[in-house]
Amino acid sequence: MTSDEPDSFSPDAGRQNRRAHTRVKANVQVEIEAEGSNIPLRGATTDLSLGGCYVETMYPFPVGTNLDLRLQLEDTLLIEATVVTSDPQVGNGIKFTKMLSEDREALKTYLEAAARAQHA
Repeated sequence: MTSDEPDSFSPDAGRQNRRAHTRVKANVQVEIEAEGSNIPLRGATTDLSLGGCYVETMYPFPVGTNLDLRLQLEDTLLIEATVVTSDPQVGNGIKFTKMLSEDREALKTYLEAAARAQHA
């Protein structure tokens, strides 16, 4: 797996615009497995970018938790990620840390199509 894209969250930018990648409102099914657990949780994204996503959940993971994601687009994308925000009884901001180049291309294609559809 490669991680050649810049981080989705820049620590020294202001809170209003910390992301290096444009977010798209997207309800995409995701299966989440936390490090050290073999019990996957299922949910959906509320927004998505090349660098990360937000997943609503009543029981969010703590910041710093490493995750394995299976993002269900046309094919299933396998993504390693880390929790960067945890909002009690709301959800998690998740930063993608590694994914295969072909999965990154599939995600990019999906996001471009979703952005065009939202602006049409």
